[in-house]
Amino acid sequence: MGEDDWLAGQFESHRTHLRAVAFRMLGSTSEAEDAVQESWLRVARAGTNGVDNLGGWLTTVVARVCLDMLRSRTARREQPLTTEPPGPAAAVNGVDPEREVLLADAVGPALLVVLDTLAPTERLAFVLHDLFAVPFDEIAPLVGRSPTAARQLASRARRRVQGVGAATRPPDADDVRRQRLVLDAFTAASRQGDFEALLAVLDPDVVMRADDVAVDLSLAARSRGAAPLGSLMHGPQAVADVFLNRARSTQRALIDGAIGLVWTAGGRPRGVFPFSVADGLVVEIDIVMDPDRISEFDIRLIDD
Repeated sequence: MGEDDWLAGQFESHRTHLRAVAFRMLGSTSEAEDAVQESWLRVARAGTNGVDNLGGWLTTVVARVCLDMLRSRTARREQPLTTEPPGPAAAVNGVDPEREVLLADAVGPALLVVLDTLAPTERLAFVLHDLFAVPFDEIAPLVGRSPTAARQLASRARRRVQGVGAATRPPDADDVRRQRLVLDAFTAASRQGDFEALLAVLDPDVVMRADDVAVDLSLAARSRGAAPLGSLMHGPQAVADVFLNRARSTQRALIDGAIGLVWTAGGRPRGVFPFSVADGLVVEIDIVMDPDRISEFDIRLIDD
């Protein structure tokens, strides 16, 4: 048997599981089939060199395809969601057949409607972790966030799912309001150059991550006295040094459903700063300046 035939056979053995993942991500059997087919095309092109866990890798491939499909939707479906989810599969990623049967029973139309209100990254984090036991360190690269931020995406989605039938307001409205208060305090302190006030809204273990584009751009600013920016920085002092007097031209936004800041120029977002807030303090900040990554975010500006 040739390598291509072997790979095709392995993919077929995982197809039912992949359809189940895609259905829970997309809420449509026809779209799930399309996602699985597109995943096969990507797998066939890429091959499996360096892949240790084939089942886990295939799950992430179909998850990426589904995330792209969710982000490309221009309007929410008006027709009822399709009825029966795909059936259970053999154990993949630690999910055994019995658990898959329970999941098939649990994912009914009401839950799918709620899942359809989530931001794409929230839906991916919740579905992969809560329904298919994928660890957050594997989910994080799919959503371009840290494992901690991926965990928070799933947590927000979980709270919404647990309230099925209890509310009709936009997802996490109260949570967004609380986060906005923290963000407003952070932004005001930054704009006013109030170092102590800035420290007061940062968690003692705050983490800040910057992509390569942001780090490279910061080198020129350092010649004008700006604080150095590293790809990974820890602690309130370092974060406050970077953001002091730096938030004047930013706007508040929902970034993949979470609170954050956006810097725009020429009518386009040039810098995206997703925040993670817990217990009234900023625990994580990402600085994203890479245009390709920025284009993947779902950004909705928040009016004053």
